[in-house]
Amino acid sequence: MCRQTDSDTHVKYAKLDLWAKFKDFQTRLRNQIVAQQARDRIMIGFNGTSAAATTNRGTSPLLQDVNIGWLQQIRANKPTHVFAAGAKEANKIIIEAGADGDYANLDSLVYDAIHSFLPEWVRASTDLRCIVGDGLLHDKYFPMVDQEEKPTERLALEVLLSKKELGGRQAARVPYMRPNSILITPFSNLSIYEQENTRRRTIVDNAKRSRIETYESVNEAYVVEEYDWALLIENIQIGATA
Repeated sequence: MCRQTDSDTHVKYAKLDLWAKFKDFQTRLRNQIVAQQARDRIMIGFNGTSAAATTNRGTSPLLQDVNIGWLQQIRANKPTHVFAAGAKEANKIIIEAGADGDYANLDSLVYDAIHSFLPEWVRASTDLRCIVGDGLLHDKYFPMVDQEEKPTERLALEVLLSKKELGGRQAARVPYMRPNSILITPFSNLSIYEQENTRRRTIVDNAKRSRIETYESVNEAYVVEEYDWALLIENIQIGATA
């Protein structure tokens, strides 16, 4: 089901005047609009849970009410591929070495989840990526960086940082990914469908606000192509509660 998505942007007169002397003026203007729309699409894809008739940026700052994103599609259509609770506490997966944790580290969590939830023919693929936000990668790698080391250890650390893996799978840091969550899937498994002939655009010169406003809408749907190829891990907590 494709739902109407509005993408409204503006550029202040001051920036237009700054760019006016450049031959690529139109390209610069277009690129700014396209970049903002791309950021919004990523935000919706990883945070969208509903498609409200009237959206509210105040209560949904990450565009949760604009459209149904990829993570929510997995929750709704393949709940058996959502890992959201360990054995220690309700609705939490605790990362802590020792008896208080479900897993000693993020690598063991990802490794076990892949082998527990994904079919064997999917596990064998080298296309799987661990899509995460910046927070979980920081939690994994900061303890390694925040210490003194010998030159040989430093070289090994730089190799680890350049690879960035979780559970033996390449990690991909993306903006606006839900915190404390990992989506394991190939990038090619995440799509945005656009209904034909539904794109509309209006440009308004709003002198009262000293800016050019662009109003666009299109009917879109966020699609997980193959649910067997997707695994969502969420409610990850680093460290047990006191």
